[in-house]
Amino acid sequence: MNPTCALGHLARILAVLAAAALTVTVTAAAALATPHPAPGWNKHPPAPASPQPTIRYPPGWNKHPPLPAHVHALAAGGMPGWQITLIAAAAVLAVAIAAVLLARASAARRRAAASPA
Repeated sequence: MNPTCALGHLARILAVLAAAALTVTVTAAAALATPHPAPGWNKHPPAPASPQPTIRYPPGWNKHPPLPAHVHALAAGGMPGWQITLIAAAAVLAVAIAAVLLARASAARRRAAASPA
């Protein structure tokens, strides 16, 4: 194997590793991101301050505030992170399989061309 061919193989390997590292970095950031709702998102605003502080409320009146509304992924702005990670992992796997198949086809063609006919 001549040095130019070896450098080409090394360059391909480094390019694939760099693409995989970039994919993992981008998808990890997307998977770990959590949407924060905008201020005032709650359907139940806090009760206005009473003009008379002497009003007696029943026990436990303000003990349990209303639960926050569930924020759906589509309403919050897109796909959940695990789906993005799954799609990116499948894409990396598909590219790796294609690279292996192309390398094998190229090696078979080289062997066929080198053998005496």
